[in-house]
Amino acid sequence: MTEPAIIVTGGAGFIGSHACKALAAAGYMPVAVDNLRTGHRDAVKWGPLERADIRETTKLSEIIQRHQAKVVMHFAAAAYVGESVSDPGLYYENNVGGTMSLLAAMRLTGVRQIIFSSSCATYGIPDHLPINEQTPQVPINPYGRTKLICEQMIRDTAATGQLHFAMLRYFNACGADPDGDLRERHDPETHLIPLALQAAAGTRPPLQVFGTNYDTADGTCVRDYIHVTDLARAHVMALDWLLSGREDLVANLGSGFGFSILDILNAIEDVTGIRTPWVPATRRPGDPPELVADVALARNTLGFRPEYSDLKMILRHAAPTFGLEVRNAA
Repeated sequence: MTEPAIIVTGGAGFIGSHACKALAAAGYMPVAVDNLRTGHRDAVKWGPLERADIRETTKLSEIIQRHQAKVVMHFAAAAYVGESVSDPGLYYENNVGGTMSLLAAMRLTGVRQIIFSSSCATYGIPDHLPINEQTPQVPINPYGRTKLICEQMIRDTAATGQLHFAMLRYFNACGADPDGDLRERHDPETHLIPLALQAAAGTRPPLQVFGTNYDTADGTCVRDYIHVTDLARAHVMALDWLLSGREDLVANLGSGFGFSILDILNAIEDVTGIRTPWVPATRRPGDPPELVADVALARNTLGFRPEYSDLKMILRHAAPTFGLEVRNAA
């Protein structure tokens, strides 16, 4: 029996490649569609790579038809908050324009199901914590605004009866494949845990901590960190949900726990025995002080429970990929 093909846009990227591995393990054939601008060819190991930009509607349509795919997982997007503030046009072109092109290709080929990689950045500065799916979406940076626009485009298309969706709003994706097959690689690197681990390893200068006077317990930003392997598994669960004919779904994906930047640095020292050098820096525009997920809906609908998102487990999986020995395996 032929494995069902799933189009995975951004399948050579950090989260997309982990999702491809999870799909293959669940009996699907992931077809990675990636322009390799930020993705990595060697991360595509569990199915074919189709090198294409999602703004190429005709090429996307040809890929979908050739593989006879019926579902799309849409990860491809520009995803740096700071860059979105300095170059918003890039984000509207890539994220909004790319999603518009993808929806057009789906319409042309009769594909009616999409799992969309959305973000907690759509919430902006929340009016309460933890953040549930009914929290008002008032994004404060162009990245969050483009993700919200994409959500609305998907909703509007679904309202015509042409589409069913699962929209998954991530909190902070991090960690590395427990089997060592994949790791986090960004150029430039802007994510806290890789930057902190590289600073601890001495392969980059001391970590800049952007803001030490937020209204949090220790003055640094608080975030909800979810292991990328847990995220990938949740996407397979959402796929099964849609394929079983259930209703459209919007769900937060996080651990449900918040950790400050200083919490992360203390945990790195516990896991590796190395203190991360850091220096205070001014706040970045567009950074909310605290984002923590209410994950009850994903648990109650999909049965999703994070298995790897304990903070020290995240660091135990990530640290060796940056040349650090794990000294505390407990």
